[in-house]
Amino acid sequence: MALATEKTRGSDFAVGVAAVVLTLAGWAAVPLFLKHFTHSIDAWTSNGWRYAFAALFWAPVMVIGMSKRRIGARLWRAALIPAAINCIGQVCFTEAHYHIAPGLLTFSLRIEIVCVAIGAFILFPVERVIVRSGVYIGGLALVLIGTIGVILFGQSSLDADHLFGVGLALISGVCFAGYGLSVRRCIQRAPILDAFSIISVYTALVMVVLMLVFGERAGAGAMDLSATQFVLLMISSLVGIALGHTFYYLAIQRLGVAVASGVIQLQPVVVAAFSFFLFNELLTSWQWGSGAVAIIGAMLMLSVQRMTRRRLAANESPAESENAPAPAAH
Repeated sequence: MALATEKTRGSDFAVGVAAVVLTLAGWAAVPLFLKHFTHSIDAWTSNGWRYAFAALFWAPVMVIGMSKRRIGARLWRAALIPAAINCIGQVCFTEAHYHIAPGLLTFSLRIEIVCVAIGAFILFPVERVIVRSGVYIGGLALVLIGTIGVILFGQSSLDADHLFGVGLALISGVCFAGYGLSVRRCIQRAPILDAFSIISVYTALVMVVLMLVFGERAGAGAMDLSATQFVLLMISSLVGIALGHTFYYLAIQRLGVAVASGVIQLQPVVVAAFSFFLFNELLTSWQWGSGAVAIIGAMLMLSVQRMTRRRLAANESPAESENAPAPAAH
């Protein structure tokens, strides 16, 4: 019996490691895909097609949830606020790629961690014990200092277009934090994948409407892509929006929030490394140092969060997924 249990744990750990690696790979690939398409389609078209495809992927989950009565009118209403925040974040996130490079963008998204901490302190009394910790506050300060350093210490001049792109990245980080907090606040007991299927459908509807109104030729520009490029566009939707979230929550179930979230913090490093080879993005040594400071700060915050919750014995496994940081890339 003990041997069987040990084998099961080993299997769970292996599945968790595979899931978190696939999540990291998928979410790191998304900014690179989006940057690649900045020269061929506009941001409205990119979002419209990607989210429409993701909604088709999630539709069976939604249908099954409705057939089993897990999804009803209450959940549809509860998902409205997270979906609205997610839509704003997605618009800003995708548009930012048309103004700044992927590495700078993803490092700028670390502002999400700061906003999650502030929002959790305001909205959830149980989180205040964690947020008041000196080490946690120190980690938060490191994230903030590191993010500012990445923005200021680049080689590019801080012209209007550059600042606009950074501003969009920061707004998207704030929105992604708001998205995660609102999911926890508004959708407390629903299975997370059921909730995400509804949010995905809501977001897709908004993105398609925006594409039809603002997209070049109402989004028909995507039809000018070669077959290979169009498949790549759909793959970016699959790995970032559809499978990425599935793997992420699978990793949380097998490894826990702290480990899964900690590995995902490496996303900016992976993106910046590949962006150098693909788009000649060169971060200065000061930017790399600042990025490292931000990641160390995030790791400190996650470790304090994990240790405090264990000490208080206040979290159960379902709550872990509810407290998971909002995804930084879609």
